[in-house]
Amino acid sequence: MKNKSNSVFEKRNFILIGVGTALVIIGFLLMMGPGTTLDHFEPDIFSVRRIRVAPMVSLVGFIVMIFGILYKKKS
Repeated sequence: MKNKSNSVFEKRNFILIGVGTALVIIGFLLMMGPGTTLDHFEPDIFSVRRIRVAPMVSLVGFIVMIFGILYKKKS
């Protein structure tokens, strides 16, 4: 007898959701950095890493998570 669980998600779904979550966390960590205060202007707030790379990494992470949730193995 095969022991099948009634879970909607399979191992592959959990792996994709985990990878997506890790990408989102990495994207938010890439956005971190020193901020501008009234006494000191920090030009790093306009760096390519914080403006373009980090949001794209987070967006890809969200897309991977959505794909992981919607993915269904063809039987």
